[in-house]
Amino acid sequence: MRPPRLTRRGLLAGSAATAAGALAAYASPRPSYASVPARAPGGSAVEPFHGVHQAGIATPPQAHAVFVGLDLRPGTRREAIVRMMRLLTDDVRRLTEGRPALADTEPELAVLAARLTVTFGFGPGLFTAAGVEDLRPESIAPLPGFVVDKLEKRWTGADLLLQICADDPVTLAHALRMTVKDARSFARVRWTQRGFRRSPQTQAPGTTQRNLMGQLDGTVNPVPGTPDFDRAVWVGDGPQWLRGGSTLVLRRIRLQLETWDAADRVAKEFTVGRRLDTGAPLTGQKEHDEPDFDRLNANGFPVISEYAHIRRAHVADPGMRILRRVYNYDEGLTPEGHADSGLLFASYQADIDRQFVPVQKRLAEADLLNEWTTPVGSAVFAVPPGCSPEGWIGETLLG
Repeated sequence: MRPPRLTRRGLLAGSAATAAGALAAYASPRPSYASVPARAPGGSAVEPFHGVHQAGIATPPQAHAVFVGLDLRPGTRREAIVRMMRLLTDDVRRLTEGRPALADTEPELAVLAARLTVTFGFGPGLFTAAGVEDLRPESIAPLPGFVVDKLEKRWTGADLLLQICADDPVTLAHALRMTVKDARSFARVRWTQRGFRRSPQTQAPGTTQRNLMGQLDGTVNPVPGTPDFDRAVWVGDGPQWLRGGSTLVLRRIRLQLETWDAADRVAKEFTVGRRLDTGAPLTGQKEHDEPDFDRLNANGFPVISEYAHIRRAHVADPGMRILRRVYNYDEGLTPEGHADSGLLFASYQADIDRQFVPVQKRLAEADLLNEWTTPVGSAVFAVPPGCSPEGWIGETLLG
């Protein structure tokens, strides 16, 4: 029989004193891509939940994802937010280990962790509700307007983010239900966005994924475990409470696949600046060859157009790049038989204003891909650091 919810919260609240200072004492680094097994038989692979950083960022991307944006209910203040985050942390700690959440009515669905991760992000409204507006990083605010944006309210903004990823859709659905059920007293769902990638069983680990336009997506991502990755992704010189955390920009980008299909291969590769089959830049032979932006063709024009996507998105300093953790979405067909498809573009970086915004401005101004892509949703979040086995996500800000 399910225990009363108030009793559970009371038990969690009672351990607040022992959790104080736990994060500061915890110093074990999270494994890099190379040290985490790609999968285990039967879906039993587990991604570590505890650590300096939250899982789900440097973690090798899983096959399935759901992003949930929540808005705090009116009157929800700091004390209630703390209870919510302690409750959710307890849920996720158990579920990511392949154990049922407390009072889980379908515990059998929790047995296979399937590399489940749940990553929490705090939107601008949470800082206001908690009375810690002075601790909100300046860049955790709505992005400046870009000329290509056609944002829809139903996909934009949120006070709290849950990024839930797993290699199994049943595990994912169960984790979604358990976490949202326990957040329901404190917040309501603003939007739910589901995405997918190719599963680990279909490609070798580390293979760059393709989006639904057929392009390799994420070729120039920083590599976890390297100094460049640490500088690009983890907050090292921002607010003290956010050290070891990150920031996230989530953009929902609708693709015009019908008109993209009408373009020939030469036009598509000219637009992107890469070959579609290998992902190599038009001036190279292999996917990871450095593009030569100075090379000219026989007519004296740049081989890689000044408006090609890879030129507009190029960042010379690896430590100033963004981490693209991109998922495809496909919402079916319109009555005319056209695909409602696109990208859930999750960009992790240490500082949104220094890293994401300049690139997005260049893309909005003159990227040839703008002909086939339309941003329809946008949200920004501060991603707190991880926690110790005795701690909870958000304690550095709210504890």
